[in-house]
Amino acid sequence: MSVSLYVPLSLFGGYVVLSSLLLRFPNLVHRKKKPKIQAKLIAHRGGAGENLENTMAAYQHALDLGFDMLELDCHLTMDKQVVVSHDDHLGRVSGINALISETNYKDLPLMSTALSVPFCKGKWCQGDIKDRRIPLLREVFEQFPNIPINLDIKINNDELIARVIQLIREFERKDITVVGNFKEKIGKKCHKAEPDIPLCFSMQSVVKTVLLFYSGLLPFFPLKETFLEIPIGTVLSRNFEFTSFWVRSMIWLVDALLVSPIMFRHLQRRGIVVYLWVLNYEDEWERAIKVGANGIMTDYPTQLKNFMEERGLVNGLKQTNKYTD
Repeated sequence: MSVSLYVPLSLFGGYVVLSSLLLRFPNLVHRKKKPKIQAKLIAHRGGAGENLENTMAAYQHALDLGFDMLELDCHLTMDKQVVVSHDDHLGRVSGINALISETNYKDLPLMSTALSVPFCKGKWCQGDIKDRRIPLLREVFEQFPNIPINLDIKINNDELIARVIQLIREFERKDITVVGNFKEKIGKKCHKAEPDIPLCFSMQSVVKTVLLFYSGLLPFFPLKETFLEIPIGTVLSRNFEFTSFWVRSMIWLVDALLVSPIMFRHLQRRGIVVYLWVLNYEDEWERAIKVGANGIMTDYPTQLKNFMEERGLVNGLKQTNKYTD
């Protein structure tokens, strides 16, 4: 072998060995995160398939079943109240052509008596029609002071972010509240305002992490985020009509690259929590367990709970993905 080949091949071989070593033992270079949230069963919007989404009744129902965490979304009203709602526009949930951001809290309408289930195409939920009010985030924190909450800040609004962070501080929830959004700018602002609050991966961060993993560089890079929350391919294919062969092939490819047990285990060794969403079918729950996710987010908390109990799984997920080795 010529010297011109020996040097680069030696360097490449050393890189592969070091990358593989740190993939298995990342704490040689990274301090392990120690999140206090140990949630395995997460109710998406409180369980949007069994109660009207993002209502107090939905949250209580999920917690009565033994769920570990609530997932919810927030917006800011015209009079600067932080409310729990996925949509800013009230058309889908209330049938009213108005925006939350242009409506005072006292003037917000009640939700419709039935809502479509967001990640279960063709299904509707009526739930407890006595509770149709859009709640304040403050109310949720007051009623469920010790319950972990995954909080999606829906818009890049400095005042909304500041008020959410202030509420988290006021109720001393920095250890049990996860904040963020798919938009990188929102996550950065949250992290800058309060670095001690756990942050979920933005879409940009997810793409970066996947690229770093498959290039072998991930073990060398620090990660500020603590919660990786991603969908799987069937969530998209079941809920959206993709007739193009190329689009369906792209979904399959992205799913194959994204849902990697090896990548998940590396992140978990670094103290990063992996959640899969929004899983509403048994084959999806089976896969989440198989690939080693820490938790499952669902619209159907009763069905997921029954599924786990029927299989003799402890607390909803098999105890194979602990935060410590």
